[in-house]
Amino acid sequence: MEQSSMEHQPQAATVGGTHEGQQHPIRLYLMVWGLLFVLSAASYLVDYMEFQGGLRWSLILIFMMLKAGLIVAVFMHMAWERLALGYAILLPPFIILVFVVIMVFESDYTLLTRLTEFATQ
Repeated sequence: MEQSSMEHQPQAATVGGTHEGQQHPIRLYLMVWGLLFVLSAASYLVDYMEFQGGLRWSLILIFMMLKAGLIVAVFMHMAWERLALGYAILLPPFIILVFVVIMVFESDYTLLTRLTEFATQ
């Protein structure tokens, strides 16, 4: 019986009964490695140039998140996975961030309440 064009055809070539996996070009990995090196150098420069306060921590966190995102996307192959798997990686940190923001607002409210109540006595 002839196969219709609607049936599933395997994408990977078979050699000796084994399936070969998807191969990504080595150039991509080398470019990401180079970008990680540049981001690490920039992170080091933040400390070397003695930035202080919010600017320092903002830059360090930005570089850290960029490096982590590159590692997860390319080396863990999440850039080529389904959207549901992406949500499994991205949704929990976002929810934690929302809870941290809620706690910051609550702590500011508590501090202001204590300052107004205990300052009058």
